[in-house]
Amino acid sequence: MGDMAFMDILLFAAVAAFLILRLRSILGKRTGAEDAERWRARPPERTLERAEGVPDNVTPFPGAGRPTIDATPAADAAPAGDPALQAGYDAIRRADPSFVPGEFVQGARGAFEMIVQAFAQGDTATLKPLLAADVYEGFAKAIKDRLAAKHTLETTLVGIRSAEIVAASMEGRFANVTVKFVTEQVNVTRDADGNVVDGEAAKVTVLTDLWTFARDTRNRDPNWALVRTEEPA
Repeated sequence: MGDMAFMDILLFAAVAAFLILRLRSILGKRTGAEDAERWRARPPERTLERAEGVPDNVTPFPGAGRPTIDATPAADAAPAGDPALQAGYDAIRRADPSFVPGEFVQGARGAFEMIVQAFAQGDTATLKPLLAADVYEGFAKAIKDRLAAKHTLETTLVGIRSAEIVAASMEGRFANVTVKFVTEQVNVTRDADGNVVDGEAAKVTVLTDLWTFARDTRNRDPNWALVRTEEPA
């Protein structure tokens, strides 16, 4: 009887080990669009509180409940006939030779999903290292106000239709890149009793937003920070 119990223990241990290894092999996989490490901003004491020339008008952006990454390819160069954008690319490359527009867009897509998801969940710990100080203050205040009202935000990012760079420039030593995101989202805000106070649970809305990222090119840290969000005019 004792031998049988011992064999059962060994069997369960083998099964558990197999499941752990299987889960690690699945959860450990990351795609280029999910590579958010390059987007982690410097700690709060970094000098990039707000890039030179970047306005401090910040609009907190709703988050994603279940982010979905699509396979839309990212452009690797300025659109034909856009010399201003190409000039911006050239200026950034002179300060940072490693800058590649296509790779930047892929990173921006991953950062977008991480940030909107963290905002929806009220996860300020995740938001703080990804945002410039003034942007973080705006996001944190919106989360605080939501909690004070005992509201919950349910947001599903159905998909990212497109993500493209629409502006690039150097302001002093700071590189600034603005990405236009067109996304499909479902946004619902509920009160403490579960009643809908804003949005529609069955309605998918197409949203267009402009996010500007910046980094200090004189700093060896390659990470970018979100310095502004806005809606196009």
